[in-house]
Amino acid sequence: MADISRATLLRAATVGAAGVAASVAVPRAAEAGEHPNVALIRGYYAAYAAGDLTALRERYFAPGIRWTIPGHHPLAGTKEGVDEVLAFFAELARAGFRAETIFLAADGDWVVDLHRGWSTRPKGLDIMWALAFRVERNRIAEAVNYPGDQHAADAYFWKRYPLADLPGRLAPRA
Repeated sequence: MADISRATLLRAATVGAAGVAASVAVPRAAEAGEHPNVALIRGYYAAYAAGDLTALRERYFAPGIRWTIPGHHPLAGTKEGVDEVLAFFAELARAGFRAETIFLAADGDWVVDLHRGWSTRPKGLDIMWALAFRVERNRIAEAVNYPGDQHAADAYFWKRYPLADLPGRLAPRA
């Protein structure tokens, strides 16, 4: 497979489908002969579903991890480093996000995940997502999300995470 650049993946985010790492249904056990990077992502989802933040930090995330969330909403953007990624996950947990893995495949350093993702607090977002994971040294170094319906994702996140009222949000900060 040809190398895929970060820029190519980010451009695809504007037209593709995306993933949210959130509370997940425990994925099925790794199969014999399964690509090691698929097994890694299955383990990551199992640790996240169990709420094992220590495992996420120490076993699954590279220290310099980059996690890109496309869109035009308050949670959009690239999170850099384990602390920012875990803070993003905490916000998803507040919204009661769930995911059910449908498909995982690997080619070289990349794993593609397709899953159904939905919100529970409040209900209202239930779409297909894809996630492209780049693995380095047996850890997740990068993830790029692709929502199946970017407009629905943007609308939901604006509803769940509104801006503060004026003039408070424009007040000088200490």
